This record gives sequence, C-alpha cells and structure tokens, in this order.
Amino acid sequence: MTEFKRLSRDLVQKGAIIDYYQDTVQVPNGNVVKWDFIKHNGAAAVVPVDSEGRLIMVSQYRNALDRYTIEIPAGGLNGPDEPTKDAAERELAEETGYRAKKLELLITIRTTVAFCNEKIDIYVATGLTPGSQDLDEDEFVDVKAYTVDELLAKIYAGEIEDSKTVAAILAYKEKYVNLSNI
Repeated sequence: MTEFKRLSRDLVQKGAIIDYYQDTVQVPNGNVVKWDFIKHNGAAAVVPVDSEGRLIMVSQYRNALDRYTIEIPAGGLNGPDEPTKDAAERELAEETGYRAKKLELLITIRTTVAFCNEKIDIYVATGLTPGSQDLDEDEFVDVKAYTVDELLAKIYAGEIEDSKTVAAILAYKEKYVNLSNI
C-alpha cells in the first residue's frame, strides 16, 4: 500500500458536537494537499424491539434537513471514554422512555469516512419495559412502533434516509428476521 503522511492537523473551529480541522497531507506522488477532517467523539444507537417484534422508532425535527425524520434512538457519547452500551441504554430511556432487559451489539458503522471519524455502535434492545421520556429542552421526539416490513417500505420509498437507521434496520432484518439464520 502506498504511503500517506500527515504533516499537520490544524484546528479551524471547535464546536459543541464536532471539531473542524484542516489537515496538510503528503500523498504518495509527493504532492502536498489540504483535506478537511471532522472529529467526533462517537455515538451509540439502539434498535428497540417490542414484545410483538415491532421496532420502536423516533420522529424528530432535524435542522440540517429542515424536516422531521424517522430514526432509531441515538445520541453522542458524553465523552470519548463512555462505553457505547451505556450511551445506548441512556438514549433509549431518554428518547423513548423504554428500558431494556437485554442490549446486544448489532453492528458498528462509520458514517462518513471521507472526512469524519464518527463511529456509531448500534445495539438491539429487547425485554422492553415502558417508562417516561426524559428529553432535553430542545428535543421534541414522537415515538411509534413499526413492523420491519413497514420500515423497509419507508427506506425504499425514500422516507427513511438516515444512514444509521437504514443500516440498523437492514442488519436487524438479516440477523434476526431472515429464516436462513434460524
């Protein structure tokens, strides 16, 4: 494999969720280029499964898209060393009010590898017990249960575009729903 050498990483802007850097990199042919880099502390997400096999989803307004989205519950880590399982459990309770008897790692994804290091561990939550949401002051989240088939139809109709949610639903279907895995 050819060599790339980072010559510098300069902080351009520190944000509440991300930090934006400009990297100076020497590429294999000797040229020096500037690349953007977004540093993210990581996140956790959860696929909550109710006793009927439906997936509990959240709908919330997303400023970047200027619309509501349907997603799996998720959130950033409170710090880079927070265990993702703890964060998944916290986000499940905060956003949906549910608590899980069991959390199992489903998949790990990297959201945008060209310029960001964000890593999301996605868990499956079962043995759900209801409770009340504990939302932040700026969070307004609706909760609804869907069958896997309903969610797949929403993905293919372009109604669900969030990458972590698409990946989670497809992975969940492959691992837990497909008869070939029984």
